[in-house]
Amino acid sequence: MLEVGWFSTKLLLKGKLLQNPGYFVRQSAIGLTLGLLLFVGLDKVGVTLWLPIVLSSLLTGIAMPFLLKDVKMK
Repeated sequence: MLEVGWFSTKLLLKGKLLQNPGYFVRQSAIGLTLGLLLFVGLDKVGVTLWLPIVLSSLLTGIAMPFLLKDVKMK
């Protein structure tokens, strides 16, 4: 399993894994921003720290498959 992950990482860093890396970066940045805004917003409201962590992680984890559904591999 580690071997597959290492091979994929090497291909990604060489630029040979994704057909459109710009799309991947843009969609990942959208998901990251969504989670970060939710985390910071809930933290500013003053709720206990565990709640923003759980909710922002859950929302980001739910959103990523929808954001990255059109990613094409080489």
